[in-house]
Amino acid sequence: MNQRPGTASGGATYRSTAYTSLLSWQVRERRFAPTGLGRRGLNPDEVYAFLDRVAVDMAAVYVALSESRREAARLKETLRRW
Repeated sequence: MNQRPGTASGGATYRSTAYTSLLSWQVRERRFAPTGLGRRGLNPDEVYAFLDRVAVDMAAVYVALSESRREAARLKETLRRW
């Protein structure tokens, strides 16, 4: 299972070294196998695992965006004082 991003003591996000971020084309082209066993639809375990991976990547993007906005605000304030 994917390791969720968190904050280390330095405030940086971390992940398992085996984890690679999803690329947009991987999300667009992802196809799921049918459930089989006479059931209709997609394999729920496969779909949920993929959604979990997308959620982890989205969380990391939002953390990076938040850090970027804080840095931009800090730089703007520094320039105003200068």
